[in-house]
Amino acid sequence: MASAFTRRSALRATAGLAASAALGPYRPLISEAMAAATGVRRPDSLPDPSRPAGEPTAALPFDHIVVLMMENHSFDNYFGMLPRRGQPLADGFRFDLAGRPINTNPVANGYVYVYPAPSECQPKDVPGDWNEAHKTIDAGRMDGFADTGTGALSTMAYWTQEDLPFYYSLANAFTLANRWFCSVPAPTFPNRRFLMAGTAYGNIATDIGSLQDPPPPNGTLFDRLSQHGISWRNYFTDLPATGIIPSIPEKYPGGLASVLQFLLDCRSGTLPAVSFVDPEFGATDELKAILSTLKLPPVTGLGEGLATQGGDEENPQDIQYGEAFAAQMINAVLQSPLWPRTLLVWLYDEHGGYYDHVPPPAAIKPDAVAPRLNAGDVVDGYDVYGPRVPAVVVSPYSRPHAVSNVVCDHTSVLATIEAKWNLPACTYRDANAATVAGFLDPSKLAFPEPPTLAAAADPLPGALRCSNADPMPVIHPGKPPGTGGPAPARQRLIVRWRGRRHGHGNAPVVAIRTSAGRLSGLTIELRRGRHVVARSHVAHVSTHTRTVVLAASARGRIPSGRYRLVVLRRGRIVLGRTVRLV
Repeated sequence: MASAFTRRSALRATAGLAASAALGPYRPLISEAMAAATGVRRPDSLPDPSRPAGEPTAALPFDHIVVLMMENHSFDNYFGMLPRRGQPLADGFRFDLAGRPINTNPVANGYVYVYPAPSECQPKDVPGDWNEAHKTIDAGRMDGFADTGTGALSTMAYWTQEDLPFYYSLANAFTLANRWFCSVPAPTFPNRRFLMAGTAYGNIATDIGSLQDPPPPNGTLFDRLSQHGISWRNYFTDLPATGIIPSIPEKYPGGLASVLQFLLDCRSGTLPAVSFVDPEFGATDELKAILSTLKLPPVTGLGEGLATQGGDEENPQDIQYGEAFAAQMINAVLQSPLWPRTLLVWLYDEHGGYYDHVPPPAAIKPDAVAPRLNAGDVVDGYDVYGPRVPAVVVSPYSRPHAVSNVVCDHTSVLATIEAKWNLPACTYRDANAATVAGFLDPSKLAFPEPPTLAAAADPLPGALRCSNADPMPVIHPGKPPGTGGPAPARQRLIVRWRGRRHGHGNAPVVAIRTSAGRLSGLTIELRRGRHVVARSHVAHVSTHTRTVVLAASARGRIPSGRYRLVVLRRGRIVLGRTVRLV
């Protein structure tokens, strides 16, 4: 058989190439010929080569984007209960008939269920560094959370609508991301580097020493914004997150402003095109000393302008401080005269060690810079996402009370900004990341007036009660329900291509069944290149063969030729093959 490049083979090649451990000059991972043959975009390429760089597109219905990134929570940790609190399509916990969550993780002498946190005070010992994150994921089994050492049982705690009324209201009003993963299974610094530069360029830890690293090999988002005259600001509380890449505030000191200025800019309608908003990080004296050479604007008296100063929600903080901060920032956008043309992305930098049940998928390697590993570190690369995090896309054009199953990571923020203003990509990761366009319906102004959201919880009572003691959930002996005993039959999806069926308007037809049990939430698509030419949603399939007629995306007869038949479940491809339509 003659060999041919495919997108999948290109991604495999990209992931498999040897990467330089040194922070040397940027170098491409695949050739221009391979990129052109596979549809994989390269760094420095434009989202739309037919438009000049820096020119905005009207296809994305916003002129301002606000990014509010908080700290250290997984999707299940905050929204595991959301399917029982207003959004049944949220991919949260599984429940028994009484409505109790039944997700578990094994421990040395038994297993533990996920359990409601005893208060809004976080435990103090939740593990979440590079090695612990990889152990919790356990090659996609997601069964290592409760067995990662000190404080491991704390990872199975979760909060509910009663603890976080504003966040639940936000998720129920706008478009919730079911599949937003952190960019790498690692802590804050690497993930925020991905947010700003599309790469962690060697970093795997929240390591003060990494602030001495050279700048990213191919620059940052802020370089591209500045080069093309697109206004931006990093609004911060105690320290700007852009300081994680010190070259950003060093080169662009005028891009820094206090969070109080953000509130004023929202009120006066003077926000820049791109805004990054930071909570109070509670920076250590060591970090403050390292960044003291930066010319940061003064933030004295900031507390007078904020409902709550600080609260990035990193453990062991009271989560309601962070919710109150985020609520004030988000409400400022909702009440701004710029609301009709503003998009806000609220998300978290990483999972913070907390449990999530969805395995992170493979990711495209951003560049040729490998993680800097020490002896004993888990050997891995930047070619897999980290666990899911909460994320909601807030816009007048958001799909109301909806979920998106599009796989995103933090470079989706870069990809969205790059798509809006046609900016060159930083790395392979952001060049090929999904944008948030699918979260929006540009043809429908869903929120001409902003919705009224629930008030954030008052954080003061929680602050007075906080002891930060690690909770002790019940350990159940034996194996979790559903494990042990005879192995269940392996479930396979069996799909047969039937071609064009007369009597169905010459539409393409497939036959589908399972080898055992039922599967729900399937979508079957016929694709040519990046275009979906026919699609049908299937509520469920069983062992009985079901005939599915694919509905054409456009009027008229679908042309004969070779196509890609793809089956997706909850937004992830579970089967794909090449078929011929005659």
